[in-house]
Amino acid sequence: MTRKNPLTLLSLPLFSLALLFNSVTNAGAEDKKWINLFNGKDLDGWVIKFTGHDLGENYQKTFQVKDSKLVADYSNYTAFDNNFGHIFYTQKFSNYTLKLEYRFTGEQTSGGPGWAYRNSGIMIHSQPPESMARDQLFPASVEVQLLGGRDTDPRPTANVCTPATHINLNGKLETEHCINSTSATFRGDQWVMVEVEVRNSQMIRHSVNGVTVLEYNAPQVDTTDEETPPYGPAGNLLRDGYIALQAESHPVEFRNIRVLNHDQ
Repeated sequence: MTRKNPLTLLSLPLFSLALLFNSVTNAGAEDKKWINLFNGKDLDGWVIKFTGHDLGENYQKTFQVKDSKLVADYSNYTAFDNNFGHIFYTQKFSNYTLKLEYRFTGEQTSGGPGWAYRNSGIMIHSQPPESMARDQLFPASVEVQLLGGRDTDPRPTANVCTPATHINLNGKLETEHCINSTSATFRGDQWVMVEVEVRNSQMIRHSVNGVTVLEYNAPQVDTTDEETPPYGPAGNLLRDGYIALQAESHPVEFRNIRVLNHDQ
């Protein structure tokens, strides 16, 4: 019979305890790195740009804070009239993970385009809001398109759209304006969690409720987009930029908007 070293027996629970302590400590450190972009009280840290309006004008008080949520509200509208809006966080990011939850509510505003039904988006690697032309519809950026279900047709979310940009998908340059993800369709007013991992120009990954639904790389400037002026020379890789949320005629709510900055 082999005699066991009592020190070895004693060290096992201590080692396990040390692992647990390190795990908890690391998790706590990781939590501290997350930045809350939205404080749940007001729009401090954000700037607004609407098509046809000056930078900073919150047309018809569209962007509001309600019940600790950042919302696009159309109760003051009689018609949409192409008043596309974007609200930008004022800090630029390059290498980060963004998390938020969204849901669509109510009915689309009168005059909103058909494609904008239960449609919003997260703009990443965006041009600065102050560089947008007064009548510009969308910022040059990469859009994580957020959709809600329509009727019984499949309608995935966390797709990618490319105003004045292109991406590489599956090893080749993709010039289609919007490309669907593999996500499920989310109907009604349920909350949906979206995570976007951005590694400058090397990789961008979309996840929905913890499931990866799309991945691509090499976001770059497209100078042929007829709707959106380019921001830089053709083919120029986008390595950083601003984060913005859209208001495209359907009421939408956002909450728990956080960023983990991998450069810090």
